[in-house]
Amino acid sequence: MNSNDDEPSKPDPQRRLILKAMGGATLLAGLTLNVSNAAEASNTSDTGILDVVIIGAGLSGLTSARDLKNAGCESFVVLEARDRVGGRTYNHDLGNGLVSEAGGQWIGPGQTAVFDLARELNVETFPSYYEGKAVFFAGDAKVEQDTSDGLGFDPELVRKINDLSRTVPSKDPWNAKNAAELDKLSVGDWLSKQNVRLIDKVGFNTTMTLSFGGPPASVGLLQYLSVINTSDCSLENLEGMKGGAQETRLVGGSQILSVRMAEALGNKVQLSCPVRRIVGWDRDVVEVHTDQAVFRARKVVAALSPALCNQIAFDPPLPSGRAQLQNLWPAHGPMRKTAHVYEKPFWRAKGLNGQIVQTDGPVILAYDNSPPDGSLGVINAFVRTGNLSSEAVTAQSTLSAIYAKALGEQALNPIQFHDQDWGKIDPWTLTCMNPIPPGFWTKWGEFLKPAIGNLIWSGSENADIWAGAMDGAVRSGHRAALEVLQALVQVRRTV
Repeated sequence: MNSNDDEPSKPDPQRRLILKAMGGATLLAGLTLNVSNAAEASNTSDTGILDVVIIGAGLSGLTSARDLKNAGCESFVVLEARDRVGGRTYNHDLGNGLVSEAGGQWIGPGQTAVFDLARELNVETFPSYYEGKAVFFAGDAKVEQDTSDGLGFDPELVRKINDLSRTVPSKDPWNAKNAAELDKLSVGDWLSKQNVRLIDKVGFNTTMTLSFGGPPASVGLLQYLSVINTSDCSLENLEGMKGGAQETRLVGGSQILSVRMAEALGNKVQLSCPVRRIVGWDRDVVEVHTDQAVFRARKVVAALSPALCNQIAFDPPLPSGRAQLQNLWPAHGPMRKTAHVYEKPFWRAKGLNGQIVQTDGPVILAYDNSPPDGSLGVINAFVRTGNLSSEAVTAQSTLSAIYAKALGEQALNPIQFHDQDWGKIDPWTLTCMNPIPPGFWTKWGEFLKPAIGNLIWSGSENADIWAGAMDGAVRSGHRAALEVLQALVQVRRTV
């Protein structure tokens, strides 16, 4: 109660800052932390001490940086080990302003955070191309099938999976009521008890390798169900193009989101600056050691996969739970992605959608990745690690021959070929997906998200929904920025 009933009450200044930081329709939309308040809150009179060091200039780290800047906080730096921004998104330049995505690329219904970011950055979207028949190879056998209406899995099997996913919260699957029981099983274990048709076994092997980085036998059932839970408890929405998570693409390629954010941040983004050591994360000021310099900051946002966090030396050592999570985090789902470029998407006139699946060859999935206007024809492919030569000419020739059997002889003559083997391209992308094994979440999941000292964990893997996707990266970046801003308010209270 105000001591003077005739005078309207005024909110506490610290509370006012928090309300400003949390204002908006989404987690951090419309952040309006006043510049002078931010400076006062962080006591920036200490020269050489930043409010925040953000490690990683992918979608998550750059989203956090953008939110901080929009909120009026200018005392930060983004450190990126690579010589580019974008993390696991990367564009091949095809010339004349056209690109083909070498990493993450699709967005779909329910992924509102990345759609909102695209709109804010004036990045347009367009539909993925999936009209027509896909081509399936099983040994020498070839089948053409229209897949535009769905996955083609046994509807009763899909219903069972969707129903089971409703019991597993995507935010914290390890806290599901039946977590212990589910986490004992791999997806393969569960499927083996369901009398699954051979064609469905092939389908699950393909979709799970693409979405989770491993076959059903290597992915925990609890992990699988939690991701389906994210997608409105619908396996069809998770894996499909029409109405699904692969429905939409970004004009200019997915990396354009990071490029535009970095351009607006200017010299606050430092490239080719890998972090080697973090000292004093349990103290008021943390030291972040890189090859170029030592940065001192009050808060550190690690916008990285847990596997990459494990490449940093921490002094003092991290608590055992978090350290073990990082040590054991699966880092064996790197993925390799190729692009054949043609003068036009000739397969469309033949009633084919460009999708090719091999059950026992190098192609996991090939698909039409042409630009919006179809001015070039592009076939991208996810290829099986170890099943295709690492030599570019041989790899191109091998894939061209497969495409010719599926699409016609014109496929033998691409005008460009691009190859991105994420397992070899640099040491900063240990894994593209996260094939979380059985037993992992119930033992280590609780250590994934909570901050430790002045360390805030971010990155797509830390998202409450759409973890592992671009949308999850953006959401995690928003959450990390909010944690930082709230912490700055707490710092002010102690000054």
